[in-house]
Amino acid sequence: MNDNKNGSISGHSIETILTHAGRKPEEQFGFVNTPVYRGSTVLFKTLDDIEAQQQRYLYGRAGNPTTDGVEAIVTQLEGAYRTRLVPSGLAAITIALLSCVKAGDDILVSDSAYEPGRVFSDGFLARMGVATRYYDPRIGAGLAELMRPNTRAVLAESPGSLTFEVQDIPALAKAAHAGGARLVVDNSWASPLYHQPLALGADLVVHAGTKMFVGHSDAFAGTISTTEEAWAEVERTRAHLGVFTAGDEAFLVARGLRTLAIRMKEHQDRALEIARWLEGQEEVGQVLHPALPSHPDHALWERDFTGSGSLFSVLLAPAPRASVAAFVDGLGLFTMGYSWGGYESLCIPVKLGKNRTARPWTADGNLFRLHIGLEGVDDLKADLKAAIERYARTR
Repeated sequence: MNDNKNGSISGHSIETILTHAGRKPEEQFGFVNTPVYRGSTVLFKTLDDIEAQQQRYLYGRAGNPTTDGVEAIVTQLEGAYRTRLVPSGLAAITIALLSCVKAGDDILVSDSAYEPGRVFSDGFLARMGVATRYYDPRIGAGLAELMRPNTRAVLAESPGSLTFEVQDIPALAKAAHAGGARLVVDNSWASPLYHQPLALGADLVVHAGTKMFVGHSDAFAGTISTTEEAWAEVERTRAHLGVFTAGDEAFLVARGLRTLAIRMKEHQDRALEIARWLEGQEEVGQVLHPALPSHPDHALWERDFTGSGSLFSVLLAPAPRASVAAFVDGLGLFTMGYSWGGYESLCIPVKLGKNRTARPWTADGNLFRLHIGLEGVDDLKADLKAAIERYARTR
């Protein structure tokens, strides 16, 4: 069923692509899954071979069949020119930004972006002579007014993974390109199954593959998918930094990707059911889920997305820290952890302060971010209902 040497599958459904793409059993002695390749040294047979530098693999740091398979799948899903697998979602963000800038340049970053990306921009990039400014996630076409002659990159995350503003990617792309900048979009929440930033005008798409791609909370990974024009600088930057993902991690990413469509559907359905239920609970001031009609960016979500993810936030009535502790400390099925995308449900209290500068967070109350896993929905509702009751009693 493979159509070419890259193990790609053309003209098929997403489910079929996820099942078959990136696998070449004929090159793996018939084994259905590409095994873990562990290796640094690649051998050459003759002097002509080593001088020509034309054989498929030259050195382990540049990739192997295990990493190639993952990159082939994600490239097809994103509709990209090429994809590179890197060790984490943060590595994907940092390499993508570094591929766009040099000393003296300026970048614009969404105020709702992943906080470690902000730390990188305000710290490392600042030391390298690159300035970072933050913009209102809902700015849309207004981004054009912020562009400067030396602005070279715009980093968007849609929706933001704490406050869930949906960004107008076509408008951002138009403004960025008119100003000579590239648009980088973090697509970790919806995955390429439900959102296609490259088709909407983005130049680079990054993923925290640790989340939905891996799906089992047991490996780190990131991906960078690009247009043809953006690819060379991304690959050059990655090679200069010596960044590489080993075969063990790549194998776990490939394992997760095979079930991505099934898992995304189940996570989506469960998250939406619980989000709708939470809207009717006392103590709940707002549920921040873009697929809900009550969300201020719902129309934009409907225009640009075909589905939704497992992650959303809920704002509870104002209460002291003791109430927050009562809510999370007594949870039975939800547990506290910073990641998401696995089969287990998670809940963390969110504090927004220094990580919101362009548009400060002013909503009154306590914010909690939920990742809805694969437990029974009624069981999760019961756990949350008891938590809300504890919250109310201590308020």
